[in-house]
Amino acid sequence: MSNRRVFYHGGGRIGKLPHMHEPRDSRPGKFDEVPPASSSITSFELTKLSPFEEGMQKIFIGRDGLRPVWRLVLYLLIYRGLRFCLYVLIAYGLPDVSRLWLQTAAELGLAIIVLAPALLMARIENRAFGCYGLPVGKAFGRLFWVGALWGMCSLTLLILALRAAHVFYFGTVALHGVRLLKFGAFWAVFFLIVGFYEEFFTRGYTQFTLTQGVGFWPAAILLSLGFGALHLENPGENWVGILAAMMIGFFFCLTLRRTGNLWFAIGFHASWDWGESYLYSVPNSGWTPPGHFLHSSLQGPRWLSGGSVGPEGSVFLFVLLALLWLVFDRAYPEAKYPAANEIADSRL
Repeated sequence: MSNRRVFYHGGGRIGKLPHMHEPRDSRPGKFDEVPPASSSITSFELTKLSPFEEGMQKIFIGRDGLRPVWRLVLYLLIYRGLRFCLYVLIAYGLPDVSRLWLQTAAELGLAIIVLAPALLMARIENRAFGCYGLPVGKAFGRLFWVGALWGMCSLTLLILALRAAHVFYFGTVALHGVRLLKFGAFWAVFFLIVGFYEEFFTRGYTQFTLTQGVGFWPAAILLSLGFGALHLENPGENWVGILAAMMIGFFFCLTLRRTGNLWFAIGFHASWDWGESYLYSVPNSGWTPPGHFLHSSLQGPRWLSGGSVGPEGSVFLFVLLALLWLVFDRAYPEAKYPAANEIADSRL
């Protein structure tokens, strides 16, 4: 055996220890020989799995651990459990609060309970939370504000098209003074929360996990259908509005694919909803909230004006979405979202 130098580390410092010596006897067998198997060393044999156990393992376990579909099921089960607790809390814990504040509390709760199971899954999967589309270091950065600008400009273009077709009228100002500012700020915060919840629920952990299982675009189609289904609960919604929500969701999937995260989509989503509900004061997916800026109105045939659905029910929206897709495809040509085979390598 060749001589080996021994180093000792203590308390983060490396120093010389005065009475340390190397072994004097370096003959083979003195220190290197492997002791024979004896009663003090137990030998284990791997137990062969039964056919049933092998089958169950193949169903639940893949080469990267728990299969994506079961990870998604676990995430959704936790989410549904937390959502039930949230509704019980709101129904019995906040009985005397006005309906508007109850709705705000519900949206904030939904945003929290959609993020909480993702944080848990990040620990289980040994991944950074930012892998799921919300990198904290890019929060409210350039992409968010660019997305907000795109959302407001797109909605304004749609409103102007409706006005040119004589199916939308601005009307008169409904709010003045401090109330104008208060409601403007309130709805900005409210729809930012809505953007967080809806975008992360339909394109955050869910998109990431399904991408690993079936690929990005098949997952995007499935989740865009789910995004449209979320709007079924809105009063005044119809099948045209549901289809429009699905197409908007699919466009947001493109923005996720090309930017690599959800911040552009959240900014777009929040500013679009704020512009519809507050600034231009039109129905937002069939919902007309109080405290809006204008006494505006939609008239004419529903296929053109959108009717009770609002601008999202107008045929002009589909033209706008096609234009948005083309412009965004040119502005952001490079795909930055990880492919299915790259997701497996994203563990810490």
